[in-house]
Amino acid sequence: MSEGAAMTPEELFQRLDGMGIVHNTVDHPPLFTVQQSRELRGELPGAHVKNLFLRNKKRKMWLVTCLEDRKIDLKLLRQELGTSSLSFCSPEMLMQYLGVVPGAVSPFGVANDRDSKVQVVLDSALLEIDPLNFHPLDNRRTTAVCAQDLVRFLDSTGHPPMFMDFDATQTGS
Repeated sequence: MSEGAAMTPEELFQRLDGMGIVHNTVDHPPLFTVQQSRELRGELPGAHVKNLFLRNKKRKMWLVTCLEDRKIDLKLLRQELGTSSLSFCSPEMLMQYLGVVPGAVSPFGVANDRDSKVQVVLDSALLEIDPLNFHPLDNRRTTAVCAQDLVRFLDSTGHPPMFMDFDATQTGS
């Protein structure tokens, strides 16, 4: 993070409210994996996602958000992103750039990347689903927003998303 402390979930909710973004949040035990999320979410409607915080050797970073059941081939993804290598960012980088701990990664975290070092990549299929569910900077909560409002939020943080068709990209089509 650049200047200042990481945004809290409550500050995130205030920002969403200030933008007129409708959101609904539910509390739950801490979740660290997609599997844990599946077991605890019950009937929570909408898209459930996984988030990959990746970097290349030159420390360029991407936050990839896709449907939770996507099988991501990092070799194909790196070709699509135009980079020679990809690896997962460390917990320290998660905190430094997104202001979150492992398990709490979501697109909301880019609000803490005040220098816009992270490129957001969204699964284009997310635009067809309402609502979208994300951790609001805390893996003990899940917040639902509509896709258009997520994009509007990302734009407001200086992180206009790149959209990728993971159906085509990850099958080599």
